Amino acid sequence: MYQATLSRRSYRFNDLRQLLAKASPARSGDYLAEVAAESAEERMAARIALAEVPLKTFLQQLLVPYEKDEVTRLIIDSHDAVAFAPISHLTVGDFRDWLLSEQADSAMLAQVAAGITPEMAAAVSKLMRNQDLILVAKKCRVVTRFRNTLGLPGRISVRLQPNHPTDSLQGIAASMLDGLLYGSGDAVVGINPASDSLPLLEKLNYMLDDVIQRFAIPTQSCVLTHVTNTLRLMERGAPVDLVFQSIAGTEAANSGFGINLALLAEAQQAALSLNRGTLGNNVMYFETGQGSCLSANAHHGVDQQTCEARAYAVARHFSPLLINTVVGFIGPEYLYDGKQIIRAGLEDHFCGKLLGLPLGCDVCYTNHAEADQDDMDTLLTLLATAGLTFLIGVPGADDIMLNYQSTSFHDALYIRELLGLKHAPEFADWLVKMHITDELGRLRDTASNHPLLLALQGES
Repeated sequence: MYQATLSRRSYRFNDLRQLLAKASPARSGDYLAEVAAESAEERMAARIALAEVPLKTFLQQLLVPYEKDEVTRLIIDSHDAVAFAPISHLTVGDFRDWLLSEQADSAMLAQVAAGITPEMAAAVSKLMRNQDLILVAKKCRVVTRFRNTLGLPGRISVRLQPNHPTDSLQGIAASMLDGLLYGSGDAVVGINPASDSLPLLEKLNYMLDDVIQRFAIPTQSCVLTHVTNTLRLMERGAPVDLVFQSIAGTEAANSGFGINLALLAEAQQAALSLNRGTLGNNVMYFETGQGSCLSANAHHGVDQQTCEARAYAVARHFSPLLINTVVGFIGPEYLYDGKQIIRAGLEDHFCGKLLGLPLGCDVCYTNHAEADQDDMDTLLTLLATAGLTFLIGVPGADDIMLNYQSTSFHDALYIRELLGLKHAPEFADWLVKMHITDELGRLRDTASNHPLLLALQGES
């Protein structure tokens, strides 16, 4: 039992699960799940009580039962007590103060990351203002490598997302080359296929690999199909760079995705055996998003933001090259408007970076949400200020296959110019070599005989 008194009224919270849910900023998904605070005053009372909870409590009082959930078992069994030691005496409120202090610099945050559980990260985020989430995330440094180096300070990368509603190879090639000519694609060239046809998926893999190899592009490709399809593609000898999978924060929700930890481990080992990385061996790519556990009725009464943080424990176990929250994709049932989407994006980025993950964000919304592109401009600017690892690049910011609004190649140009952010270093050198940018990273005029344009004509 936890309690706090506010305005001469005593508020009581039955357990840690309820306390976290009541302390969470308002969002439609938690109201839908009937776990949200009933008033702003109750929410503040929950935060007052949460601030006094020792961090050690999260190792003793488990939100989802150990014996019923492999994600819980992963969190507890892989907890690093040595990394936890420097902060083990703190309460959640003390932890917030420590994170904002000068003592918690980049080196110290990296040192304690393995000792922080997702529930600890989620808890402290609920006590933080947006500026706090930005400031702490900015101090976190997470660097990963496959064919280039991602996550270095002063840089931001872009996933080039050339989706097509019919998986047209010509349409995908056009969008891909368009993105490359705008300087996008250093995070990954990643396609969400409309089909699960294995022969088609194989063709997409070969096409991406052909372009990357033909032009010696220091980047990686990924066809974002189910992990079982990717395993079959690798068995057929397809040139697979990264293994993709959507993941969630409970075993039941992951079962709804058709996955478990053993399957992800099998896929990781298969990808590692291909030895396709030239600079590193981070071979996994994960996507997450607040509301996935609730939409699968697999949240165990845990608020959606804490469930999201638990998904990061799954990701962390497999040392991914990339992970991003698709923050507004599920819809207004879970994040109702621009304000809720912005807050969720900052929370996800903070929690992921605090746990040692190379977190990016698909800054996005669906057309039936109370949000617009101005909200996305705000979130993109805040996240990039906070050290976002990568964003998404879609032609015109309108994904015509997935039918949602994201960010464009032009948005990437905006944020680079605004904040002076550079590409991944190897990719930046390639852009100069290909006469796409100058030495300062500015776009150059593209001649009609540019080899990428000639390649596009060949694909057509």
